Amino acid sequence: MLNQEILVEDLNAAEKERRLTALSKLIALYDSGKLTKPVPTDNVNNHIHTTFSFSPYSPAKAAYMAWLNGLTTAGIMDHDSIAGADEFIKAGKILKLATTVGVELRCGLSGTPFEGRRVNNPDQNSVVYLAMHGVPHQNITRVQRFLTPYREKRNIRNRKMTGVINRLLEGAGLSLDFDADVAAISEDKNGGSITERHILYALSLKIADKLGRGQPVLDFLKKLNIQVSASARGKLLEKTNDMYEYYLLGALKSGMVEKFYIPATDECPHITEFIKLADEIGAVSAYAYLGDVGDSVTGDKKAQAFEDAFLDELMEYLKAADFRAVTYMPTRNTKEQLARVISLCGRHGFFQISGEDINSPFQTFICEALKEPQFKHLIASTWALIGHEKTATENVSGGMFSKETVARTPGLNDRVNYFEKIGRNG
Repeated sequence: MLNQEILVEDLNAAEKERRLTALSKLIALYDSGKLTKPVPTDNVNNHIHTTFSFSPYSPAKAAYMAWLNGLTTAGIMDHDSIAGADEFIKAGKILKLATTVGVELRCGLSGTPFEGRRVNNPDQNSVVYLAMHGVPHQNITRVQRFLTPYREKRNIRNRKMTGVINRLLEGAGLSLDFDADVAAISEDKNGGSITERHILYALSLKIADKLGRGQPVLDFLKKLNIQVSASARGKLLEKTNDMYEYYLLGALKSGMVEKFYIPATDECPHITEFIKLADEIGAVSAYAYLGDVGDSVTGDKKAQAFEDAFLDELMEYLKAADFRAVTYMPTRNTKEQLARVISLCGRHGFFQISGEDINSPFQTFICEALKEPQFKHLIASTWALIGHEKTATENVSGGMFSKETVARTPGLNDRVNYFEKIGRNG
């Protein structure tokens, strides 16, 4: 194996310091001219998952992959954990890649007009996915402390769901051990979260190990009454596909979750707690727009209706609740959906953040849609987010949405321009 290949492999080593050391050595090969540096672009991505939630990439490798693909900025966004942020920040410094850090979590909607509604969570009503962007670095530990009891409660439910899957698998010669099979492939011991994807990926590994690949796997899924799309079927028939288990994971997530899913309750802080924490620490609170889904880009979401039917009402609520931003993914929605979201953001004065959800090896780090004129403002807003994080890390009162900053520069566009310059100038 070539030295480069060894170093790339070590980017996913078990130890954080080994990962960062490997990255430093790898970049030295580029700096010396032994490897050709990627051509930098103005592309950005603020929503990259790592192994601290679910992803094939450690924080160091996620940053490397972003840099390798020509991104000039990258943002870490794990579920229920910000424990990978320190590594991601250090990796960015090694790569000379601008970074931003945040966390994604599910919050309860009890007592709001949206209690009982399916908002942007494919699995249950009354629970909403939210993003906390631009976390000042001095408050990363505080955010992680806030999240720790919710991860512990989530793992209670994870164990129960693993038990449900085992009952579904009775007679199939397969079973999952939560500690040995599921937790073992996560960063749980280092403060990472365990998600439904971990459970299903562990099952994917078990299925592939027992049945191999191809038609036997499809036959097994049929016995479990899991419908497989035509595109997924084709991938699962490819016996030499080096991402086979991830495609199998996608098929399982699309067709099996409803069979074992137990609704999340006390592991979800209330939406008001989320807003309170974000404001106190100087982070940017953001609603994560999903929109009605037709053909899923990642192959793991079925056709389903979400918040589009009541989006105007939702945006009014978010404004009244003092949300700062809306984050959306230009490649995930139709032009009509995106035009509506952009218009509503403008009407309500929401800061707009772009981020393509990266959690599988077949997803691209490049968002081609950002080349289109109607999305150019998302590049500027990313640099503004980086500028916000830099100044808020120096002093929370210097952040983009602090009372002091808003009093000094009340216009959102003026603030975006100001913080964009700070972000771009390092």
